[in-house]
Amino acid sequence: MESKPLIVETRDPGSTSVTSAKVAVNGVHLHYQRTGEGEHAVLLLPGMLGSGETDFGPQIKNLNKKLFTVVAWDPRGYGHSRPPDRDFPLDFFERDAKDAVDLMKTLKFKKVSLLGWSDGGITALIAAARYPSYINKMVIWGANAYVTEEDETIYQGIRDVSKWSERTRKPLETLYGYDYFSKTCEKWMDGIKQFKHLSDGNICRHLLPLVQCPTLIVHGEKDPLVPRFHADFIHKHVRGSRLHLMPEGKHNLHLRFANEFNKLAEDFLQ
Repeated sequence: MESKPLIVETRDPGSTSVTSAKVAVNGVHLHYQRTGEGEHAVLLLPGMLGSGETDFGPQIKNLNKKLFTVVAWDPRGYGHSRPPDRDFPLDFFERDAKDAVDLMKTLKFKKVSLLGWSDGGITALIAAARYPSYINKMVIWGANAYVTEEDETIYQGIRDVSKWSERTRKPLETLYGYDYFSKTCEKWMDGIKQFKHLSDGNICRHLLPLVQCPTLIVHGEKDPLVPRFHADFIHKHVRGSRLHLMPEGKHNLHLRFANEFNKLAEDFLQ
């Protein structure tokens, strides 16, 4: 559903103008942050429970504002795109991909590049496969196209948010309150488990050959959540894609090594 952006602009005074706004898309009000005035539109797609502000601080602040117009969105049920509460039907990644593309079309961007982290990387892959003429280039990291036994064991280890490190937990707890945060994390676990029962644990492996845009896959070799074989699989099945390994990178390599990551992304997008 298209409608005029219901823009409630709040500007962050300490930076080169970051606009926060909400706009009606597909029956929900999606929140996004926007900065920069470059020709090249770039959408940042956050991970599980993520939002622009919690997941992409160094990118919103430092990606080149002359070259890029950067938009960071909160998927429905995450961040400030609430209500509704987040749910996880089997097609939740497909739904996010459609929401993301329709958001950018509502904001009148003719074509966009995608930077997708973790779940946002899965959403980006689906968006690129489903809307090839709309996607310019794509950078993804921490993503997986299917779910294995090994993944399920890893997920089990993060189910209880009270066991997360303070640094990872605090921003999300502040954003959501403890109850919504812990409840939604458990709902996510059950949502991801659904794929385990499908053939080959499939999330989007069938779509990888449909991706046409130039694609950069970044993988942190110390990522405790996403084993290397996932990056290799995506690299193998997305035609012409490049794989860049960061030896010291963990799951949040774009935050921990923000300058290195931003330079990598900017060089690839240009």
